Amino acid sequence: MTHPPGLLRTPPLQGETTSSLICRIASRYGMEAKVLRSCWQWRNYPPGHDGGGTRADAEVLLNTPGRRLLADLCGVEEDILARALPSWGQEDAKLSAGKDGVPAAAWRTGGALAGPVAFGCRLCAARRTGTAMRVVRYAPRWERACVRHGRWLMDADADQPHEYLDVRGVPEVAAAQRRWAGVARRAVRAEAEPERVFALAYAVVARWWEQALHWERETIWPGRLHQVAGGNAGTELGWWRIVGRDAVVFPEVVAVADALLDPAMAELVWADSGAGRPRALPADGAFCRRLGERVGREWLGPLAATDYGGPLISWMGAVIRIRRGAGEPSGYDNDPWWLRQEHQPASLAGQLRVLGKERKAPGSGTMWRATVPAEQRAQITSLVNSAEEQLIQLRGAQTGSSADVAQHLLRILSYSAGLLEKALQHTVVAAVNAGVPPRDVAQWAKLSPGPLADALKAYQDAGDR
Repeated sequence: MTHPPGLLRTPPLQGETTSSLICRIASRYGMEAKVLRSCWQWRNYPPGHDGGGTRADAEVLLNTPGRRLLADLCGVEEDILARALPSWGQEDAKLSAGKDGVPAAAWRTGGALAGPVAFGCRLCAARRTGTAMRVVRYAPRWERACVRHGRWLMDADADQPHEYLDVRGVPEVAAAQRRWAGVARRAVRAEAEPERVFALAYAVVARWWEQALHWERETIWPGRLHQVAGGNAGTELGWWRIVGRDAVVFPEVVAVADALLDPAMAELVWADSGAGRPRALPADGAFCRRLGERVGREWLGPLAATDYGGPLISWMGAVIRIRRGAGEPSGYDNDPWWLRQEHQPASLAGQLRVLGKERKAPGSGTMWRATVPAEQRAQITSLVNSAEEQLIQLRGAQTGSSADVAQHLLRILSYSAGLLEKALQHTVVAAVNAGVPPRDVAQWAKLSPGPLADALKAYQDAGDR
């Protein structure tokens, strides 16, 4: 293919979005991207955020004349663009309905086309292109650390200002990315898809991350979080916990993935289950104890072992069923790497949208931990945990005569209900004291004004005593 003389050559970066390449071409010609985009006929509008502004992960699909035009503009052969741009060969009904020979384009959301979209490292792009400008590319989470420049590259679909987090002060992040290559090879040898192994480990650790606010012995993650936040997350701790999560927990994700692929760890699960003599998984089981040690937290074992309903317990259950030969061979129950929908971690973009709505809601201008005294928070947590412990005892408690079983179940359920009622009273009072309008509290707690007043009075009377 011949190109017009004097055309500035702008090669694509591997995995780059077509939209990102168009922006870089426009910059080379010294024009705004919207001016260059006028060379195509557009079938729709670019995807935007709720508060306005085009999403950074907005992607472009081109028809055949449109792809030919882009190749001419950047001075690169189409086969090179096809290998570098994941969206290059994808078609769209809106484009095929246009006039023949007219370059046309349609906007899409990158994540819906070819996987997670992240910002690229501007310094790396400058080394290759000579210009330090924004690059957006498709990149899975195990490729988010720029080892050369000590940067964690952020999701491009979220409405937040950071393209990257500085992780030069957290060397274990780069070390974990180097280690992942070996873990991925181990997954292939075990006939497991590395992507699925990573996804499960990520779900396990992300669940720990949410629980870690109540782990008094956890010191590693808070130190890392303050480091990536520039030294101190300060009053924006809640926001930074969302934005910094993936970078902070990445070393543990790789460590957990490595552990779940280790046959010796699977043997510990089998032993904890009683092997040939089935029993309930113990809170002090060898597997969870060893897993805690492998992530640098010797005290984590019992907490992980009693996280019923989480992805780790599901993985353990699948390992046990496979060893026992239970269940259908092709069923999900016998697939240890199957991640249930409810176990998938909330995305950065989704969490920020929820946080934005909470901050706009009446009474939510300050964070829960900042307005509710620590003693009151601890009391609520203790009541809920006590109720949970009581309810867990119901497992396996359904043997014996009908009268004995019914009596046992009703006593535990009644006692647990009382604990939850007390937790409800404490939470109602804490929310009202934090500035949440009573009518909203009543609606959330499913209380009418009368019972709400009774709950507030009961709490006050208990405090007076």
